[in-house]
Amino acid sequence: MSFESEKPFNDFQHFARGIRRSGEFSIRESNILEQCGTAMMELHKGIREASDETEAEFLKQLHSDEVISDPYAKVFKKYLTVIQPRRLHRLCAVGDDELGNEFTGGAGDDGSID
Repeated sequence: MSFESEKPFNDFQHFARGIRRSGEFSIRESNILEQCGTAMMELHKGIREASDETEAEFLKQLHSDEVISDPYAKVFKKYLTVIQPRRLHRLCAVGDDELGNEFTGGAGDDGSID
């Protein structure tokens, strides 16, 4: 059988309350991750070799840029996407040196303290 492992998959580093309660995955997806996630992670990291055609297809689709049709590869790719660090884009310029100290005072500030 494909994706056999002795222990269920848990990632408490990224999902403190568990994968099932994270809200990122459906019930079906969380069941697949909990049952087969350890084997899928070992295959992804290269710790384990593919034992049958299903696991070989999983690795092929996971590492290609094509459309994923394998349900195991689809769920694991979603997991890898969810645990990536989020990029933060800001629309303001902080610490612009060209402005200098022009904006040290408020409107109508003449430099005196009342």
